[in-house]
Amino acid sequence: MKFKNSTAEIFIPDGKSEAEAFSRITHLGIGAHQDDLEFMAFHGIVECYASDGKWFGGVTCTNGAGSSRTGAYEKFTDAQMMAARRTEQNQAATAGRYGVMIQLDYPSSAVKSATDPSLPNDLQAILAATQPEVVYTHNPADKHDTHVGVVIAALSAMRGLPRERRPKRVIGCEVWRNLDWLPDAEKVLMDVTGYDTLAATLNGAFASQIAGGKRYDLATLGRRAANATFFDSHATDRSDQLIFGMDLTPLVVDDAQDIAGYVCGFIERFEADVKMKLNRRLGKI
Repeated sequence: MKFKNSTAEIFIPDGKSEAEAFSRITHLGIGAHQDDLEFMAFHGIVECYASDGKWFGGVTCTNGAGSSRTGAYEKFTDAQMMAARRTEQNQAATAGRYGVMIQLDYPSSAVKSATDPSLPNDLQAILAATQPEVVYTHNPADKHDTHVGVVIAALSAMRGLPRERRPKRVIGCEVWRNLDWLPDAEKVLMDVTGYDTLAATLNGAFASQIAGGKRYDLATLGRRAANATFFDSHATDRSDQLIFGMDLTPLVVDDAQDIAGYVCGFIERFEADVKMKLNRRLGKI
């Protein structure tokens, strides 16, 4: 498969042919940076990890040039950091038994562009070749502009497919903004209890980021633990590690659905819930 960037890479951990690797993918993660998949799409990785019939595929859209760097990586050039991050991502793919790992090598500026069709076109080609049942990507309320650029490109790519070849489920996941504010009835709940060792292995693969002063490895497990404990105030914990997601499937089913309006609908319902609770305690209702 050919992509816009000649430096893009397809890595198949078990050495299968490209055609075989692509055709077996059932769960696909589409993330902005190296390590985003392991943080946000861990549910898909777990679903496929010990399964004979399910395979996780990963797509990382950017090249990692803008990564923070201190310690052993302090004097790394952009080129050296890009190479290090690409290697780390492939190591995680091997440890996680991914069916395929694709790194598209875009600069963040291209991902954030509202007019460049290159990334949506590449993603559409990948989606057409893999035809996954489930797609995990960033949630549109994420505060990181590059993450928002990726989810918009991913939704555009899925909408460009024939309806019968679109994923059955699309989930927007947590990275640079929690989703605990979503109304409980509208949260996609992804229980990943019992896979702490795998999570630590995958998160620990990104040594350049940990050394760079960002303890994403600890923060990610902490968020999942907090989600599990604070999900229900009146019941004992049903899980130890819980990931929240936003259901983006309606945006892929209905091309006419406005993306901003759909996402802001969740925010409006959150606002209404807060107002109702406050006004009830204030005796206004």
